[in-house]
Amino acid sequence: MTDERGRGPRGINDEAPPGADPYTAYDDFNLPAYVGVPSFQKLPWITDADALARERPDVAIVGAPFDDAVSHRPGARFGPRAIRQASYHAGAINSLQLGVEPYDWLNVVDAGDAPVTPMDLERGHAVIERKVRDVTRSGAIPIVLGGDHSITYPSATAVSAAVAPRRLGIVHFDAHADAANSTWGNLRSHGTPMRRLIESGAVDGRNFVQVGLRGYWPGPDTLEWMREQGMRWHLMTEIEERGAEAVIADAITQALDGPEVIYLSVDIDVIDPGMAPGTGTPEPGGMLTRELLRAVRQVVSSVELAGMDVVEVAPPFDHAEVTAAAAHRCVLEAISALAAKRRASGARQIAELGAVTESSAGG
Repeated sequence: MTDERGRGPRGINDEAPPGADPYTAYDDFNLPAYVGVPSFQKLPWITDADALARERPDVAIVGAPFDDAVSHRPGARFGPRAIRQASYHAGAINSLQLGVEPYDWLNVVDAGDAPVTPMDLERGHAVIERKVRDVTRSGAIPIVLGGDHSITYPSATAVSAAVAPRRLGIVHFDAHADAANSTWGNLRSHGTPMRRLIESGAVDGRNFVQVGLRGYWPGPDTLEWMREQGMRWHLMTEIEERGAEAVIADAITQALDGPEVIYLSVDIDVIDPGMAPGTGTPEPGGMLTRELLRAVRQVVSSVELAGMDVVEVAPPFDHAEVTAAAAHRCVLEAISALAAKRRASGARQIAELGAVTESSAGG
């Protein structure tokens, strides 16, 4: 349809003021969280290993959409996507807890997912290990979004190899010890990754510290094996009696008893299922979400973080994304704590440089 001058219908923005272009007013990073590519926090999506090596980010998010090793409710394969999407933020963020704008201090990217396919447990673990290894080769700290907890076996194995000859310790938040020998004969279930890591030599048993254990598993035989390896753990009853902050302080001291660097593994079922229902093996009586977020800040602020995972988010059992949001915030708290450390390190370097300059001038 044309007007008397033969022109077609006008667009709704044809009368926009000169110089204004509503279509390009915001780039993808600053558009609403629900618009555009669903990378973590709308960060740059760099999945190619060579491109990642050229970018040399400080932190890289990795998805491990794998749940072939669950013993109860499946669904954690959908966890990485749910965690990425569980945010209303767009653009730059400011941590009120730590008083830092993390992306001002860190180059953070989303490295995409390991190319997992279902029904092949060994292949799934192999491609997760390779993906995490590619991230470590770029110099970035990998933060892996699970997936069931079996993904810690390949992920921490890759990180252990990357930091060698330095020793790796693990701080592990979970309702369950995940140190069984097997689950119905399967050596790679989500109840066995910690034993596999110890048996493979990736991590020494005495360098494992676990927080939040409760419930009715594992049995005495597994607990005895854990004692023989020198593993240390803190039950929820201890958190109830002493408070989370005191327990976490002890866990950090234990984690640094020998190792130079730390891998942090967070099973979302460490949170009480009343606050995090979207998980495969919910265990009542867990930590509060705010206790866990504070604990993540406390750990990352106190250690040299070499890698991290957040696992066992099962969206089919979630409600209003509360579990995915808790997992998402665990990642943001870790990134913010890393940024605060980078800022503090820069301030120290400036102060030291000033002291040297002043001393030279005085001389």
